Amino acid sequence: MKRRKFIMSSVLAAAAATTLPFGALHARQLAERKFRISLNPGIIGVKANLAETLDYAIQYGYEAISPFTQEVMADYSDGKLNELLSKMKAHQISFGSNNIPVEYRLDRTRFDEDFRGLKKFCQTMEKQGASLMNTWIISSHNELTYNENMKQHADRLGECAKVMEDHGIRLGLEYLGMRTLLTMNRYPFISSMKEGKELIATIGRGNVGFVLDSFHWYCANDTLDDIRTLRPKDIVVVDLNDARAGFTRETQMDGKRELPLATGVIKLKDFMQGLVDIGYDGPIRTEPFNQALNDLENDEALKVNMAAIKKTLALVDLT
Repeated sequence: MKRRKFIMSSVLAAAAATTLPFGALHARQLAERKFRISLNPGIIGVKANLAETLDYAIQYGYEAISPFTQEVMADYSDGKLNELLSKMKAHQISFGSNNIPVEYRLDRTRFDEDFRGLKKFCQTMEKQGASLMNTWIISSHNELTYNENMKQHADRLGECAKVMEDHGIRLGLEYLGMRTLLTMNRYPFISSMKEGKELIATIGRGNVGFVLDSFHWYCANDTLDDIRTLRPKDIVVVDLNDARAGFTRETQMDGKRELPLATGVIKLKDFMQGLVDIGYDGPIRTEPFNQALNDLENDEALKVNMAAIKKTLALVDLT
């Protein structure tokens, strides 16, 4: 408990050191910025279903929530869904992004099996009013060369993107920048923004863009200027994270990160400035994969997570 209290008090104290009180700062930023603070409870260790996530968002000031489309497909009648959507509208809360429900990395049989269910999934998302989906691109492979892997990704994700486009859904691809993953398997694959652009161009569909994660941006040695080459529609969702202290860029590992500004390893001011400069207008969330955060009680984790995001937003001028 001492460790939990220390984490929470440290983050809240840092956020309070900004020039405006928490409530006033948040209100000012919401009026001036285009992007929205999104809550995906599972990635910060909070156990909650869709209705509980909405209640948490209302209580702690989040502006978007994960769509939980699988849950809606299984458990929601039209009446129940309409009640939830009305509640979201009343509190000005929108939907963030879903994980793609198709395993496209393995054999064709598995892909075809999952792909058959994609249209129904997208129809449910459209019914919800949700329009964003995401996935990550593993940056090495034991069997496929770079060109073979590029073709497989472009073909299969292109098939998925076509179905999504019919239902007004955009697909975000997250490149993974860690050098440790790039060399884990025999053949290296996409691990930078420039290579991600090549995959998106090869897919060739207008509803495909990036999941831009500050951790992978840092590990790939991408820069503020790289972000400035993007248009707002090129980014589907943004993940804010910091990297662990005591490790070089080359030795950072996935699944071991920090909340934004926890260590100061990543130049988050540059990252945020890039988003502001291009006019990014989508959801922004954390994805720290951090055990200390996961060990907190739900309410503590939600407060600490929000405090870290607000502190990060205060790094840049949003006017």
